[in-house]
Amino acid sequence: MSAAQKGPHLASLVMAGEKQTEAVAVTDFIYMVHDISNAYLVTTADGDVMVNTGFLTTGARNKAMLAPHRTGPLRAIIFTQSHADHYGSMDSFKEPDTKIIVQANFVDNMHDMNGLQPYFGPRTKKLWGTTVKFDGPPPRPPEVVPDIVVDKDYSFEQGGRRFELIWTPDGETTDSLAVWMPKEKVVFTGNLFGPVFLSMPFLNTLRGDKPRLVRTYLKSLDRVRQLGAEILITGHGAPIVGAERIRADLDKMHAAVSWIREYTHAGMKAGKDVHELMRDVKVPEEIAIGEFHGKVAWAVRSIWDEYSGWFHYDSTTSLYGVPRSSVSADLAELAGGVDAIAARAQLKVEQDKPLEALHLTDIALSADPDCVSALQVKKDASARLLELSGSSNLSETMWLRSEIRIIDEKLAG
Repeated sequence: MSAAQKGPHLASLVMAGEKQTEAVAVTDFIYMVHDISNAYLVTTADGDVMVNTGFLTTGARNKAMLAPHRTGPLRAIIFTQSHADHYGSMDSFKEPDTKIIVQANFVDNMHDMNGLQPYFGPRTKKLWGTTVKFDGPPPRPPEVVPDIVVDKDYSFEQGGRRFELIWTPDGETTDSLAVWMPKEKVVFTGNLFGPVFLSMPFLNTLRGDKPRLVRTYLKSLDRVRQLGAEILITGHGAPIVGAERIRADLDKMHAAVSWIREYTHAGMKAGKDVHELMRDVKVPEEIAIGEFHGKVAWAVRSIWDEYSGWFHYDSTTSLYGVPRSSVSADLAELAGGVDAIAARAQLKVEQDKPLEALHLTDIALSADPDCVSALQVKKDASARLLELSGSSNLSETMWLRSEIRIIDEKLAG
């Protein structure tokens, strides 16, 4: 596995463990291994506890780096969510008496995600294939059979340390668990706050997954906010240290997402359409947060769809299984051919309207997928969008790079 190129901030976080050779001491009892999603060892006076184990292919590496810090049997592994980058290396760590602890939705979500890999796999590869590479097809995730299933809350004592597990759904999955150590004032949040802390949640990811609800996300955020943690440990990157900083950051995230929810609702009540709201949204500067994984406009779209559903009262054709592309050939004929549509799209590019250009090339390429002039304009429009994006959001950046790469391959024969 290797990083193919320097990419957005999220890409650098995901690949942070590539050159790591020793575990990082977060405290004198917590040790961290950077991975696509980090693995954490918590030592106690009577054996150890793991919070996540890392990705599918990194188990031996992660285990070796944590081995010098092991103090006894591995008593429990807690998985903060059902994505394979959190539990993929389970078999490397699990011992005969290790208890596996997950939230009640974990197993169903795991089966849904793994069962739908023929659908999700190609989508994920398009977004992540140039960031994370494998020598062959990625291995199948292990089958997690939990020993303890948490509904809402669950607590246990181990070697003088208390672990309180709190159901915190809808940051990235519906089975998210936060792990709170009240004596030590440490909370593990997994990817509740996304893979990049202090940034916009991705309520409905581009690759696809069960949609998350904005109000539920805000409640989960507030649940963590009320703990008064002094160390907040996420699924990626370095821990956030200091009660005042943690509180201020969580306040800011809560304010930003609440503002977007209220903005979207106000627009819906005013009769504005979702595209207008996406174009015009601008979070007040004092509460603006990063857009490394989710984006403000995408949050507007997710919240709109959450409340409005899939039918937007914009076209009767949405009710039926005949897509707009079914009349692309007719439109091309009426326009004088696909090259004529491509020429109009080129004019839109020259007017610095790349999105309008892509609407036109979609029509042309739907009618004739091999139209060279339309492919070239689509590449130019995509390149312009990539330039405008600043390459800060990983999904947006990787999508546009993939589109350009596919066009280049097609133009090359």
